[in-house]
Amino acid sequence: MKNLYLLTALLLGSILGYGQELAIPTYTQYLADNPFVISPAYAGIGDYVKIRANGLTQWVGIKDAPDMQSLAADLRLGQRSGLGVFLYNDKNGFTEQRGFRASFAHHLTLSKARDQFLSFGMSYNMNSFRIDVANFNISDSSIENDRKLINHNFDIAFLYRLESFYANLTASNLLNKDLNKFGINEPGALRNYQLYTGYVFNRSRNSDFEIEPSVYVQYFESDGRSTTDLNLKYRRILKNDNYFWAGVSYRFLNDQVMDPLNIGPMAGVKVSNFYFAYSYQVITNELTSNNSGTHMVTIGLDIFQGISNCACTL
Repeated sequence: MKNLYLLTALLLGSILGYGQELAIPTYTQYLADNPFVISPAYAGIGDYVKIRANGLTQWVGIKDAPDMQSLAADLRLGQRSGLGVFLYNDKNGFTEQRGFRASFAHHLTLSKARDQFLSFGMSYNMNSFRIDVANFNISDSSIENDRKLINHNFDIAFLYRLESFYANLTASNLLNKDLNKFGINEPGALRNYQLYTGYVFNRSRNSDFEIEPSVYVQYFESDGRSTTDLNLKYRRILKNDNYFWAGVSYRFLNDQVMDPLNIGPMAGVKVSNFYFAYSYQVITNELTSNNSGTHMVTIGLDIFQGISNCACTL
């Protein structure tokens, strides 16, 4: 019985925390050289087709803990625009959600001499959320049939870049959700707002390394909850545009700065067209004694190099 209560608390914590809100769960996937997963404004930045597959297992050691797989791809459309798609499957105990996001972005060059760019992006989102009540181990005649809800939504985003500085603002899930199918009393607003900004030090053609501090802030309108990621990455440039990088991320609730939700190292490498990254997050709250943390693996391909000669690249 104790284990049942623990599992229930963990699942509820995840629902209220990072995922299962008819939205794409956001961890640190964006730090695996793939900011498109958090903002449509990044679609088509770069002169190649970027593909990233991601697998994340949260709270390793706990049965039915959150587990997610995703696939992201974006490419340049002509000289000034980009297209992208993001697919995901997120399972958490008796709940699961699947969906996709189709994105379009347009990129403006404000100044070639100063590498100054402004990008606008928008996305259509489709999310299918399901509660598998058939496997509930309880006897309650009022709970029958699987509960399922499909939500259609939209995102908008802006991205400004000036030389080595970048700042991105995204508003996600602009429409409210329909609560009639669940008959429960909870907020109908899915909107959340995200700010992602950073600076790449020592970025130049003659440099063989880069240091990139960044900040990622999320604010959820439904309950006023907000979190911040403080990130630091070191990237070493090798021959033929190959590189490897290492970094660390520190996430906390904005009213509990010194009490992190998780903290962990990350590392990745790009060799020719192939990309690989791994991150590990240590849970720093009372769940620590019940699991061995969160593991995330990203593999990818960068193909069709040179599909555009536009200067608007990363």
